[in-house]
Amino acid sequence: MITSDQLNLPGVTHGFFTRQGGYSSGIFSSLNCGLGSGDDIALVTKNRAKVADDLGIAHSHLVSAYQVHSADVMVVEAPFAERPQVDGLVTAKRGLALGILTADCGPVLFADHKVGVIGACHAGWKGALTGVTDSTILAMEGLGANRQNIVAVLGPTISQKAYEVGPEFPKPFLQQNAAHGKYFISSLKNGHYMFDLPTYLVDRMKVFGVGQVFNLELCTYSDSERFFSFRRTTHLHENDYGRLISAIALSE
Repeated sequence: MITSDQLNLPGVTHGFFTRQGGYSSGIFSSLNCGLGSGDDIALVTKNRAKVADDLGIAHSHLVSAYQVHSADVMVVEAPFAERPQVDGLVTAKRGLALGILTADCGPVLFADHKVGVIGACHAGWKGALTGVTDSTILAMEGLGANRQNIVAVLGPTISQKAYEVGPEFPKPFLQQNAAHGKYFISSLKNGHYMFDLPTYLVDRMKVFGVGQVFNLELCTYSDSERFFSFRRTTHLHENDYGRLISAIALSE
């Protein structure tokens, strides 16, 4: 797993896990943690148990949502039997790991270690635009976090050089703020653009007043050895893809 120095905080454990070190094979090789993928569920369960072990968390206490590209966030008090349809999770409970699944979208982990509140969110372009990071921060504040004390780290995400979008794409961002045109550059394909999702997310969190915001600057598309990528899978005409997990917990 990859860790961020900025999240190596007292009472906090975290990891942005790569695709390496698991039990799955083939296109899911090897640490596929996606319960919704076509992989053998028994192997996915073993992979997730390994992640929990690495975090020092009980296997049943690694939780993740059924992500739907929304700005919805849930406060987690205990492990749940059925995954909620949200894209952000927050908690103040120790011994719970909040997991986010990605394969190009942005995984963001948050912590205010001073009061013991953590969060995690899944931010694709739609969730980013509608404010999933904002919602996660607000939910953390509802548990007592101080926005200026929050550390937020963006993990492996598709980079601008690999993220081509269609001609209709800039419009909703420009409607939100005309200055958002800076996140788009023309692509080699006429009428198409390259979108800088990581910078948009980092800037949005800074504008929202998060105390410290960092980007690991790791591209999922360009590093096939370490990361799953939905877009790379599409370009290779593969029929499915694995999911990376990024998780954060308050140590017991």
